[in-house]
Amino acid sequence: SDELREEAAKKGLAHTREAMIALGNELRSTHGAGYLASTINRKIRELQKQGKDRFVVDSIRSAGEIKELQRNEDFVLVGIEANAELRFERMKKRGRQGDAGSFEEFARHEEKENTNNESGQQLNKCLSMAAIIIENNGTLEELYKKIERVARV
Repeated sequence: SDELREEAAKKGLAHTREAMIALGNELRSTHGAGYLASTINRKIRELQKQGKDRFVVDSIRSAGEIKELQRNEDFVLVGIEANAELRFERMKKRGRQGDAGSFEEFARHEEKENTNNESGQQLNKCLSMAAIIIENNGTLEELYKKIERVARV
């Protein structure tokens, strides 16, 4: 999502959820399903030249991005999921501009993020491709402990 925010800043776009989704879809449609991940892969290669060897990429939204990231030899896809009601409550607490005002609106947003379109959002497909799934229905501290256990692998 850092890459997407950088692109949005270059184009003078707001960093709302809707704007980010639309921009990501546009970039994948124009440049290919793995476009955003290819920019990340370039950054990873630069960091590897500096001796870095561990990386975390978040906010993966399409199978094409996963396929591009799988070009990295040691890539492991970890999915993090939580129940919808809890995600909605967390979103409300976060209070970002453009977030859904009701659970129904939130559900509609989620539906848009689960298309079969290669240039669109494919969250469920991405989760189905994960080698490891972490449940995030607890506290932030519990989530961090689970992530630390996985990162040691």
